[in-house]
Amino acid sequence: MSAPARPGIVAKLDTYFEITQRGSTFGQEIRGGLTTFFTMAYIVVLNPLIIGTVADGTGEYLGGGDAPNLAMIAAATALVAGLLSIAMGVWARFPLALAAGLGLNAFVAYGIAAREGMTWPQAMGFVVIEGVIILVLVLTNFRKAVFAAVPTFLKQAIAVGIGLFLAFIGLYDAGIVRAGAGTPTQFGLGGYISTWPMVVFIVGLFTAIILMVRKVRGALLISIVVATVLAVLIEAALSLGSAVENPSGWALVVPAVPDSVASVPDFSLVGQVDLFGGFTSLPVLTALLLVFSLLIADFFDTMGTMTAVGAEAGLNDKDGNPPRSQQILLVDSIGAAAGGLGSVSSNTTYIESAAGVGDGARTGLASVVTGIAFLLSTFLTPLYELVPFEAATPVLVVVGFLMVSQVAGIDWKDYRIAIPAFLTFILMPFGYSISVGIGAGFISYVLLQVATGAARKVHPLMWAASGAFVVYFALGPITSLVG
Repeated sequence: MSAPARPGIVAKLDTYFEITQRGSTFGQEIRGGLTTFFTMAYIVVLNPLIIGTVADGTGEYLGGGDAPNLAMIAAATALVAGLLSIAMGVWARFPLALAAGLGLNAFVAYGIAAREGMTWPQAMGFVVIEGVIILVLVLTNFRKAVFAAVPTFLKQAIAVGIGLFLAFIGLYDAGIVRAGAGTPTQFGLGGYISTWPMVVFIVGLFTAIILMVRKVRGALLISIVVATVLAVLIEAALSLGSAVENPSGWALVVPAVPDSVASVPDFSLVGQVDLFGGFTSLPVLTALLLVFSLLIADFFDTMGTMTAVGAEAGLNDKDGNPPRSQQILLVDSIGAAAGGLGSVSSNTTYIESAAGVGDGARTGLASVVTGIAFLLSTFLTPLYELVPFEAATPVLVVVGFLMVSQVAGIDWKDYRIAIPAFLTFILMPFGYSISVGIGAGFISYVLLQVATGAARKVHPLMWAASGAFVVYFALGPITSLVG
């Protein structure tokens, strides 16, 4: 009698994804993948609000027409994110998920599509071109070489900065930290915890912390479920609604029980791209500078993300490099072009993947789970919208704490190391950009090496990267000069 097929399949999956080898289990990977999904699923709602509500230079909205079509954009956003996350898991075998990049999507909307004469298909054409350029840089090993040239202490500082950035995102998105009256930010409303959504955040945060300290498996996912149930009960009882109409309401998703749990997705947005039309609507130099701006942001954001997630998972080597980094960068570069082809903006790796790692994920199987969840969400959008920011973002704060521990590995007595490290991690949350922090760290590192007579220690690729960041930081004035 032949042996059952299932054990053989399980063993092959274990070997392929290196689940046991990395000290994980199938349960951990599934749980971690779902945790990652719930912490980044907000992008399916937020991306349409960013790129779907801005008319292009001809007055039309993304997808065509004189009014936003948010449902169509949400479906395409989830579709592209799902396929790319599965590709990351199967090919790179690393616990990273991808989706439309925040910041990049705003730049595409306001900095490119909204320019006079530009159309949304032309703007997405720029995204595809940028993705193809990044793909070429990966295939020639240039992107990996730049990553390897970054000193270890800067990689540690990048992880710390992303941890602070994550914590700030979690606090801000939940309304615990918000724009102040007379101050840049403030705590709560007028300095107080005065709304029910804030209470949901606090319950979720301390549920996650207590369960994690007690070493309960699935602590982060459990906290999301507990906070979501509480949010649904509160909304059912008090009808708080959105913060847009009610300052005491929910930040983005109103956790109301939907009338139905499924809907048929509309994928007609995919493929609405005019590859080279933007070069006829804008001066060629202006168009090239816009593509370059997208390129720099994409090029370095993923380096920081995969370093930080690899460090949190304990997968990086002694030089701070994650395993299969070339494959990670390759899938990410494909993600940029795929996001443009899907008309949902450049897709990139998400630092929220660290939430899944914090809940046990160590392999690409977690990314496959996240990807499948995204694909299902194209049909289950009403059900997925149960989870409000206030229930998901406590996890980001906890993961931020875990990642900041990397600060202990930096030599604070050597100012040539300490100052670039400090600028790297302080400017990420304050500048609300991973790329800005990396750029500041690179440039200050090179300048201090030169100023102390150690210029020969600087890798040639660090010189090149720092020079590119100098241009990147000056793009605003340069673009205004050339029109």
